Amino acid sequence: MQNEVFLLFRVLAAAVFFATVYAGYYMLKNFEKLFGVDPNIPSENASAGAYSKVLVISTGVHALLASGAFALLLH
Repeated sequence: MQNEVFLLFRVLAAAVFFATVYAGYYMLKNFEKLFGVDPNIPSENASAGAYSKVLVISTGVHALLASGAFALLLH
């Protein structure tokens, strides 16, 4: 029974890994549209934009590494 549950978690982690890879591809493809300057928000400055970029990219990298590690766990 434990192997079946373990396999379920590995499959879920692999799905999260591939979803994170796709999300990273989508972010790179639409980087300027997602993180570019918004003329509708005049109070936004460069530091706020840089902070949001770092926050999103570091969260994505963390999710990628964690899901990859969980998917590759050996029994």
